[in-house]
Amino acid sequence: MKNHKLLSILLILGLVTSSIFAQGTQETDVNSNVKKIGVSKLLPHPALDAVEQGLQDYLATTDLEVEYNLQNANGDISTASSIAQQLKSDNCDVVVGIATPSAQSLANVFTDIPVVFAAVTDPSSAALEGGNICGVSDANPVSAQIQLLVELTGAKSIGNVYASGEANGIVLMEMAKAACDELGVEFVSAAVSNTSEVKMAAQSIIDRVDAIYVATDNTVISAVTSIDDVCAKAGKPYLSSDPTSTGDLDCLVSWGFNYYNIGIETGKVIESCLRGTAPSEIGSVYLTKPSDFELWFNLDVAKELNINISDDLLASAATIIKDGVKISK
Repeated sequence: MKNHKLLSILLILGLVTSSIFAQGTQETDVNSNVKKIGVSKLLPHPALDAVEQGLQDYLATTDLEVEYNLQNANGDISTASSIAQQLKSDNCDVVVGIATPSAQSLANVFTDIPVVFAAVTDPSSAALEGGNICGVSDANPVSAQIQLLVELTGAKSIGNVYASGEANGIVLMEMAKAACDELGVEFVSAAVSNTSEVKMAAQSIIDRVDAIYVATDNTVISAVTSIDDVCAKAGKPYLSSDPTSTGDLDCLVSWGFNYYNIGIETGKVIESCLRGTAPSEIGSVYLTKPSDFELWFNLDVAKELNINISDDLLASAATIIKDGVKISK
């Protein structure tokens, strides 16, 4: 009888153990469906933050189960390289580099999984094309932006502060110079190596220019408040290529991408990669539709600087600031 009881107990324990093991296996199987996405952002500022939020919001609308490892290099390229190594040990399914240096750091480390870039102006010059690399460019219509600034202000000289250590900054500076050359306008530039130098660089050229052009240079745009302050004190207008970062500043005109939409498009690229599409089939995605861009005018600044903005231009604007009130259409 005792043997029979012992046998019954062992059978029960065996069934319980089997049940627990089966549940554990089932949970592992469920968890195996979760895709790990490593995100390396160069630094926190409104445009890049909007990209990061946009890609997460888009993926939340899909049936994909994802988890994120969100990292921020705080503007330091060596930190971006360290983040890439850290993500290597995290067994990610896809890694995402927001801004050129972060994407380049990931591309230098990962060759076996998709590397998705976001907010990279010139993927080709940054060696971010081919193989396991794909993503979304934020190439702006630099020539048209410079032309608009000249037409609005009558400027004979345009200033530009750029990051000499960032491929994106150099490319944009060269594009701005070419646009000024084509228009017969003098181009005056000042190079910086980090955000703390932006204000001094702007001060060094402000008396030699009629207006400032602010490109989507990550180092510079993250310190755009410094340029805003320098221009305001000198009574000089400036155009920003990033409405996301300059909406609350005394910027005469902002014309560029809504970076949240860049994030949405990046989310679509990530989804394609996770569903099995090869990065080489996706390549570099460029947003070229007029609806992809936003045009903002600050009529308070225009009035203060005696600059007239035509009704046609105002009619095409997404946002107008008047009497301190932001009016979005």
